[in-house]
Amino acid sequence: MKLAIATVCLSGALDEKLEAIARAGFERVELFENDLLSFNGSPAEVRRLIADAGLSTITFQPFRDFEGMPDAERERALNRAERKFDVMEALDCDLLMVCSNVSPASLGGMDRIADDLRALGERAARRGMQVGFEALAWGRHINDYRDAWEAVRRADHPAVGLVLDSFHILARGTDLGAIRSIPRERIFLVQMADAPRLDMDYLSWSRHFRNFPGQGDLPVDAFMDALAATGFDGLLSLEIFNDQFRGGSARQVAIDGHRSLIHLLDSLRKRSGKPVAGVPAMPPRVRCDGVEFIEFALDDQAAIGFEKLLAGLGFQRRGQHVSKSVTRWCQGTINVVINTEKEGFAHSYNITHGSAVCAIGLKVDDATAALDRAQQLLDTPFRQAVGPGELEIPAVRGLGGSLIYFIDSRSDLGRVWDIEFRPTTGGAASEVGLVRVDHISQSMVYDEMLSWLLFYGSLLDVEKTVEQDVLDPGGLLKSQVVQSADGGLRIVLNGSQSSRTQTSRFLSEAFGSGVQHIALATDDLIATVQRLRANGVPLLAVPENYYDDLAAKLGLPDDLVATLRAHDILYDREGDAEYLQVYTHTVDDRFFFEIVERRNYRGYGAANAPIRLAAQARLAAQHGASVGGLLP
Repeated sequence: MKLAIATVCLSGALDEKLEAIARAGFERVELFENDLLSFNGSPAEVRRLIADAGLSTITFQPFRDFEGMPDAERERALNRAERKFDVMEALDCDLLMVCSNVSPASLGGMDRIADDLRALGERAARRGMQVGFEALAWGRHINDYRDAWEAVRRADHPAVGLVLDSFHILARGTDLGAIRSIPRERIFLVQMADAPRLDMDYLSWSRHFRNFPGQGDLPVDAFMDALAATGFDGLLSLEIFNDQFRGGSARQVAIDGHRSLIHLLDSLRKRSGKPVAGVPAMPPRVRCDGVEFIEFALDDQAAIGFEKLLAGLGFQRRGQHVSKSVTRWCQGTINVVINTEKEGFAHSYNITHGSAVCAIGLKVDDATAALDRAQQLLDTPFRQAVGPGELEIPAVRGLGGSLIYFIDSRSDLGRVWDIEFRPTTGGAASEVGLVRVDHISQSMVYDEMLSWLLFYGSLLDVEKTVEQDVLDPGGLLKSQVVQSADGGLRIVLNGSQSSRTQTSRFLSEAFGSGVQHIALATDDLIATVQRLRANGVPLLAVPENYYDDLAAKLGLPDDLVATLRAHDILYDREGDAEYLQVYTHTVDDRFFFEIVERRNYRGYGAANAPIRLAAQARLAAQHGASVGGLLP
């Protein structure tokens, strides 16, 4: 298929949009009329601008309020179209996209509409051009693609074809079966858009909340399956109206758009078992068995306090890198890496972000295939010099400029700890029973969430949960999870639109997005908390009112409530499944640890999040600018 994107998707002036579109790897563009009208130059100059960017214009859009107008206005509408054809000729564009009429003056009647489209097709054909007719979901007489196709069919003109827009079709829940019977040569353009499920009028929903395929909740895969049944291999373009996109980075949005189409067509190829024109074969989404390691970039002074915390959390120092100032701390299957190097990536990351998680290592089936897929999805690979005998671990850039490494067991990567580290001992005051990484929580500005949702969803074999609202004392947080089916990998994405939330304060303190908290699992949280207390690890205090409400709400036994209260344990229950959680104080006003016990529970204790956030805000107020003071 021939991939494209509409200029309306992006922020900035037209030249900025075109540069971003070209740099993202697109070769074709839909020119939105408003972008032309606001450009300080002629259509011929726009044509040169588009050509200089290495792009071609596949359509000029939209042409509104055309078909079904009363006789007195019909000729005026046709003359208006002629002026658009003049512009298109200067632009070197041969397809005009016509939206179904929303004017109160328009008249119904399929034959009238077909006659109008035929007349428009005649004029277009004389200019060597075509017109594509699209049913708007809120069109006055034509709001269903089946009616739009019937109008095109009755017009019976080679210059008149159909435009299918996934949003207009899926938002209305229209049956997709009829698409399969449409001759592929009569489909001139397919526009793709996803969207979250919202209860609002179609116009507002469309104009503000569309997003790229894979970022929303609409059944875009089912739409693509129906389209594929026609044998269509023509123009497939993105048309996204989204307030976040129009206020964000044009370059990043364009890359996300191209990535979404690559992933969309790769998924179609996987489902159908057939090649998709213009889409090279790529490895499947990466199966991830969990987190191999979490790497912290620290300076020497910060490392002293952090190692003391790790020892209190029951970690043992098990390895020293053969050539770098890097140590490995272990407990259960958890590997924490402390990097205090004075040069290289981690050092640069520490200078920029302070004490922070700079990298995450993921356990995958095939690290080489994972990197290959990542690069085909336009993710940014990372390489740095390695010493003699050291391993080059495949990696890509992640959130906030951090790294995601891929580790597999089919190569020497599975022996990285033996190859690159010398065994050492020491660290733990006492084991506390931590067994694995449960989940990693990443904080970002809200406008980044869709981008990283697409990044993880296209690269890794994960599913997304429903976005949730979480109440912070400083405002509202948005939270969404991507997770593997078996729970081996769980990543929580948190975004804030308020500057007063703890997520926003983290972004300010850390100079950008990153890991804000790490949840570690135990099989017996009560016993673990007792050991943490014995090791002198301070835990977040939970208010008394929480436990009074918990007892009333869930009808828990008095002795269980007393135990939870005594150990500052938060509790949630879904049916017979239970979730217990505690939190450390915040480290250097940047990150903290959560300790959890899951009893057949799949969630994340969302009901407890406002309690935790309020307790952390209270602790922050008590300590001034620093929360907890765990690092010197």
